[in-house]
Amino acid sequence: MILIKHGLIYQNNVFIKQDVLIDNEKIVEVAPNIDPTNQKTVIDAHDMIVVPGFIDMHTHLREPGYEYKETILTGSMAAARGGFTTIAAMPNTNPVIDNLDVINNIKHLIEKAYVKVLLYSSITKMQLGKELVDFSELAPSVIAFSDDGNGIQDETLMKEALENAKAVNKILVCHCEDQKLIPRGASLHGEKSIPSSSEYEQVFRDLNLVKEINTRYHICHVSTKETVALVRETKKNGLSVTCEVTPHHLLLCDEDVFIDNANFKMNPPLRSKEDKEALIAGLNDGTIDIIATDHAPHSVAEKNQDFDKAPFGVIGLETCFPVLYTNLVLKKIITLNQLLDALAYKPSVIFKLQSGIDIGKNADLTLINLKQKQIIDSSLFYSLSRNTPFNGYECYGVIKFTIVDGKIVYKGDD
Repeated sequence: MILIKHGLIYQNNVFIKQDVLIDNEKIVEVAPNIDPTNQKTVIDAHDMIVVPGFIDMHTHLREPGYEYKETILTGSMAAARGGFTTIAAMPNTNPVIDNLDVINNIKHLIEKAYVKVLLYSSITKMQLGKELVDFSELAPSVIAFSDDGNGIQDETLMKEALENAKAVNKILVCHCEDQKLIPRGASLHGEKSIPSSSEYEQVFRDLNLVKEINTRYHICHVSTKETVALVRETKKNGLSVTCEVTPHHLLLCDEDVFIDNANFKMNPPLRSKEDKEALIAGLNDGTIDIIATDHAPHSVAEKNQDFDKAPFGVIGLETCFPVLYTNLVLKKIITLNQLLDALAYKPSVIFKLQSGIDIGKNADLTLINLKQKQIIDSSLFYSLSRNTPFNGYECYGVIKFTIVDGKIVYKGDD
């Protein structure tokens, strides 16, 4: 049993001083004063908020095939340190997660993870954009379908994928990128290599298909003001369209890029200040539903190459909350409630997961000291990789405990 005493718990969109008692994976009591006598473990949370565990619906755990970048175990450790209790792993592994054999081969790795790990299946076999996977066979074993890293180029195939996903009541989670609009041979970072139009033109195409088929659809890592406007208008028309934004796209723009530092190279690229402001506005007004890290680990050697040769991607599990709390909440750009909802409540609603501090629910909780300060130090990361643009940032908001199914899976330094 675990008793959390004196914490400010986040429940029904308000903070209230309550104790929380956990037993056998579940929350069994929430009350103003629970007697600590005979409790196995007591956490004094007088300087902490107690919130539903964060959910990251967009991570790359690299296993199988790229274990030198990250593994399911190390990625889950990084997630726990970042306050995440559930993460979803994209299928761009080697082999690609596109059949039951691959899924069955990694189930034992997921069982050893520190947090709950959900799997995506790819939309197309080997993520080649040519032939659809067997949706009906894979649906019971995966949270959703995504070819993240690749946009589906063929409109007819995309329509068929949306119809298949609807038939099995799953969401297509789509990386939108029209390859025809990307200059041949482009490898440098930014608008010249991956123009905004490559994102929003494919979003426009997909939204028309979603309207025709009337199914659910989720857009990965939105980065342009045009995409925000399209989603906003689509939601007004009542379609089941949702989207996500990353911490780096909320906090950084092309003006922040150091061209000699490939830790600022990601896809989609950092865009204009105007785009960044549109993303924040979209998060504020509910157009953008959730925050997802797009945790994309690479080795130090890979990221130490010249900017144009280095792989795309940055990590985010261990920096997400403190950088956003410090740079958005403390600056009164968004509220703490909005941040917590985007990290926990809304992902649970969209993907039909559990979240909340209520009796009978699984005890997936994150305890945070909002007043404690830290310096982001990538050398201390639990992740195998170090490729963050936020190294050296001074932040408030330190994760003190992460609890998954009633077990403490991370305890920060006192």
